[in-house]
This record gives sequence, C-alpha cells and structure tokens, in this order.
Amino acid sequence: MRTSTTSIRRARPADADRLADLFDETWREAYRGIITGVALERMISQRSSQWWLGATQRSRPLVVVEQEGSIVGYAIYGPARGRMLQAPGEIDELYIRPTYQGLGLGRRLFRAVCNYLGDHGLTRVGVCALEGNERACTFYTGLGGTAIGQAVDRMAGTVLSKVGFRFD
Repeated sequence: MRTSTTSIRRARPADADRLADLFDETWREAYRGIITGVALERMISQRSSQWWLGATQRSRPLVVVEQEGSIVGYAIYGPARGRMLQAPGEIDELYIRPTYQGLGLGRRLFRAVCNYLGDHGLTRVGVCALEGNERACTFYTGLGGTAIGQAVDRMAGTVLSKVGFRFD
C-alpha cells in the first residue's frame, strides 16, 4: 500500500517557477467566463516567476501545499489590508490546483492559515471571492463563512465585483 505525503510549508525562492505555473493554471480554471479573456491574460502575465520570487521574500506569509514533491496549492495571508471584511486577519489568496480540488486540501490549507493567524492574535478572519465564482463562494460558506458585503476591485484595468466572507 502506498501513502501520499502532504505538507504545508512556507514558500521558498526556489518555488517561484512552480508558483507561477500553479497561478496560471488555477486562475484560468477559476476565472474563465468571469473575467474577460484579455483582462485575465493580462493578470496572469503580471505574475511571472520574478513576481513570485519577490513574494517569497516579502513579510506577508506565503505558504504552499506540497504533495509528493509537487506544489498543488498556495495561500497568501496576514493582517487585514482594509476595513471591508471587518476582521483583523485576511486571506488574500487561496488556490488549489484543479486536479487536486475536492480532496480536502483547500480545507486543510484554510485551517492551517486560520490557526497561524489566531496564534498571532488575529482570531477573526476575512476573505473575498469574485462574484460569479460559485465554487469559491460555496467553499467559504461551507467552511462557516458569513457573507458580509460586496465591493468592487480594479485589476488590470477591469472592474470586478467581489463578496466578502468573515469567519469568527
């Protein structure tokens, strides 16, 4: 019998290329039909390996889910960057490679991030999902998140509506 090893760890500079590939794949899957093709391509192109290299060296935590040596998910999080979520902690991004979704890895990553934030006094956590991303909205609701409001965000010259979820 073979067992698989899954770990959640801080991202390292050597992960930059794999994170860029993961970002490309997850964003294409999550936002096809929600973000127009040109805008989506522009957003993806802004997250090159060089961008991810810098992200691994910033103070905002970036963690990866690694399974059998492959990076299959990531999360970026920290203190809230604004007031919309009405929470001191925020998950900026949380993505799992499409072929690994439905295995509990997203839930495991979410809990690990919330535990880290809670250990640092940020017990109330917020996260946003793009309106129309039913998979993400269902995921956060299923984890006990309460939809607390809507806002708009500008990305790559495109105005996008988002829904905020809070976890107490």
